[in-house]
Amino acid sequence: MAGETKPSDDTRAEEDREAEKAHDAGRGPTADEAKAADENEVDDKTREGYEDMLERGANQKGEGKPGV
Repeated sequence: MAGETKPSDDTRAEEDREAEKAHDAGRGPTADEAKAADENEVDDKTREGYEDMLERGANQKGEGKPGV
């Protein structure tokens, strides 16, 4: 693995230009995509597993706790 490097002036200038650009979320869903999402059904067992994971994460202690 390489040691520390020092970015060139060109690199820093390009990073500054990129930081000034507008950022957006991109396009929204098409009508077909929105319709498909509305028709999507989640299996009850999958939903229970997801809810269990959310609860475990919310009650987690220590280093791995989300937001710590």
